[in-house]
Amino acid sequence: MPASDKNGTGSGKRPSRSDGSARRARSNSTSKPATRSAAWAMRSAAGQLEELLGRTPESVSAIKPTDDGWEADVEVLELERIPETTSVLGTYHVTLSARGELLAYERTRRYTRGQIDRRH
Repeated sequence: MPASDKNGTGSGKRPSRSDGSARRARSNSTSKPATRSAAWAMRSAAGQLEELLGRTPESVSAIKPTDDGWEADVEVLELERIPETTSVLGTYHVTLSARGELLAYERTRRYTRGQIDRRH
């Protein structure tokens, strides 16, 4: 197929943007930034907490959007023991801005890996 037929114009030129999509693309770029995904917020929370604590997070156990950004609960291995079920983990509540900057964190729980939460 000739190159001129690939774009559907038959002229070899780019199709015109007379439908206004170029204007919409420009106007969207100056509006409020797109909302980031929960996966992005999880990576951001875990990465910044690792940088501050010097320990690699095990998992993110909760994530939720807020009016100002994100909140997450991150599980961090604090003390490695043998057997693994006796290792000590901490749950950290992390607050992120809408741009993903870590604003605050707090350890809310410390527990052994083998511990199961009991419902009251």
